[in-house]
Amino acid sequence: MKILTLDQIKSALPAVDLMAEIESGFVAYSQGRAVVPPVGELILQEPPGDVHIKYGYLTGDDHYVIKIASGFYQNAKLGLPSSNGLMLVFSQKTGELEAVLLDEGHLTDIRTAVAGAIAAKYLAPSTVERIGIVGTGMQARLQLEYLAPVTPCREVLVWGRSADKLSAYARDMSARGFSVATTTHADAIMASCNLIVTTTPATRPILTGKARAGTHFTAVGSDTHDKQELAEEILQHADLVVADSIPQCIERGEIHQALKRKAVTQAGLVELGSIIAGDTIGRTSDQQVTVADLTGVAVQDIQIAKSVMGASE
Repeated sequence: MKILTLDQIKSALPAVDLMAEIESGFVAYSQGRAVVPPVGELILQEPPGDVHIKYGYLTGDDHYVIKIASGFYQNAKLGLPSSNGLMLVFSQKTGELEAVLLDEGHLTDIRTAVAGAIAAKYLAPSTVERIGIVGTGMQARLQLEYLAPVTPCREVLVWGRSADKLSAYARDMSARGFSVATTTHADAIMASCNLIVTTTPATRPILTGKARAGTHFTAVGSDTHDKQELAEEILQHADLVVADSIPQCIERGEIHQALKRKAVTQAGLVELGSIIAGDTIGRTSDQQVTVADLTGVAVQDIQIAKSVMGASE
């Protein structure tokens, strides 16, 4: 059995084509070549936190993967990251544990950012005028970092509640070549950005109102039954609403909230993997409003865990 520490995992990641691996996972999922049971979930109150257990396998593959990932959103007060967790890789042939990836939540953060980049690759308008980022944490940084190869746009407006965190975000991402402006008014994001990524654990909508023609939204923060970052009217008036997993998004995330309020129908949903494979039509015009609801699917964990394990050999 192999045990990989966080440092070893980070050293292995550059050797992996994450976009290609996770795209192929989405395609396998949407084509019925993945076994992914419902998410296991623990919701904690004092302090608030959530723990997700995601697991599954691709048919005909050598491994299955079990991932435990947590988010404790008051950890910043303790000087700790909000994310933690690990991944376990087992033989699909014998059930033997072949690798423990002590990633401390890092692989979950990375695969989420890669999924955001994939959504933008297939759904963003051809010309991105300004990128809007909702949130100032680690995922807000990673989403922007992984968008860099997908779009030449470097103009960014970031929303947050804390002036200090906004300043730190602007400093950090400006050092990566972005021109970053900050705001505490969410309507400024809606008014001036046509590629918007939301990355918070909000339980009430942050973005409301009518979207500009041609805007694409990628929502990655809402991954439980009660979280919500986008007002349901945004999904209701969108030309295309895309789920990473339709069954999962029916139960959690932005689509779940919109379905509860009858703002969308299940029949109108499409999956990201189907668009990647060319089995379903995605964006067809730069005037369309599109929404990708990314609740995080186990195929992402399967693909990144297998790849890292292979790259470390």
